[in-house]
Amino acid sequence: MAVPGKILRHSLAQYPMSIFARPHYASDATQFIDQLKKQRPELDAQQQAGRALLWDKQVDRSLWQEFGAARVPQKPYVYQTDNDKH
Repeated sequence: MAVPGKILRHSLAQYPMSIFARPHYASDATQFIDQLKKQRPELDAQQQAGRALLWDKQVDRSLWQEFGAARVPQKPYVYQTDNDKH
């Protein structure tokens, strides 16, 4: 019996087998990663700490604007050292 205002969640085990049901598939890479995470549970924390070193930074937009304004345009043919000879 349904209770008004409540969402009932049904598991697939409650229903007869569907003709569209497929067996669970996991690729070799997924199986490897799952096994690695079981063997080394600290791996997620290490990954997040490594990401924080390089990527999770606050950006100072005014400083970047100053860097852009101070940029010197690059000359064409940057590897040419003598402009008199052609």
